[in-house]
Amino acid sequence: MIAPRDIEACRAAIRTGSLSFHAASKLLPARVRDPALALYAFCRVADDEVDEGQDKAGAVLRLRDRLDQVYQGRPRDGYADRAFAAVVEDFDMPRALPEALLEGLAWDAMGQRYDTLSGVLDYSARVAASVGAMMCVLMRVRDADALARACDLGLAMQLTNISRDVGEDARAGRLFLPLDWLREEGVAPERFLAGPEACPGIRRVTARLLQHANKLYARAEAGVPALPMRCRPGIYAARHIYDGIGGQVARAGFDSVTRRARTGRGEKLACLMRATLRAATSTVMPRPALIHARPEPEVAFLVEAAARRKSASGRSEALLSVLAQLEARDRGLA
Repeated sequence: MIAPRDIEACRAAIRTGSLSFHAASKLLPARVRDPALALYAFCRVADDEVDEGQDKAGAVLRLRDRLDQVYQGRPRDGYADRAFAAVVEDFDMPRALPEALLEGLAWDAMGQRYDTLSGVLDYSARVAASVGAMMCVLMRVRDADALARACDLGLAMQLTNISRDVGEDARAGRLFLPLDWLREEGVAPERFLAGPEACPGIRRVTARLLQHANKLYARAEAGVPALPMRCRPGIYAARHIYDGIGGQVARAGFDSVTRRARTGRGEKLACLMRATLRAATSTVMPRPALIHARPEPEVAFLVEAAARRKSASGRSEALLSVLAQLEARDRGLA
């Protein structure tokens, strides 16, 4: 069980750090909402430490050690770590899922860029679809089809985030758009990073990324009826709130360089009402055939890991490799 003071601290962290998730979480039943808040708080704290700190490599390596302690049942003395350790124990959380997130954060620390959409999806699988798979575990859902659709939602939400943050990321020296798409548009990455502007090429690439997100949102919807009835409104809400962010980017002419799309309180409330209605009607609608669509290749490892009842105890070779690179960089050897 999560200690009351720890869950309250998680709730406060999400209330100020992730308004969209905080809004959607209100529609989840308490038995899922509280562990979800703990999960998101741990992910949020980890992401902030890597994103905002000067020593990014060191932050990832410290996170590795914290994750080790969580899975050893002796978490670091912090509300997010204690709460997440309780979630890991209560739900038999496969270690491969938070380790995928750790690998994505390591890629962030290394300043990795992605040549193709598949590369962007590889990254999105780790930092977002992994969370979608973990949310399924919290709902006690281990069906492979439902997990695949949850991963679709995570991918779609991350592509929306990338599309919203093009300017903000560029001003921080980060670039998550597919490099081959930029080349097709005649946009030189280094020149764009040196002076970010909402040129026609950047707008078209942003529009193209959101178009792919929309396809994933449509597939993700097919999986919601496979979730417990009381969980469906919260998931529909997350889907509509994030899709609303993409809609704001589109209405701005796909300019997310000079402005940052936001959904206001009224729009979030409308999304919550729409989600509640959709969840109610989902009980009488036939289950869409799209639920059986194969998972995107980039998330197949997440679906496999989450569907297993028992998870491997050791780290993956891919994670070990990227952590070794970070350790070498941290020691000035690379």
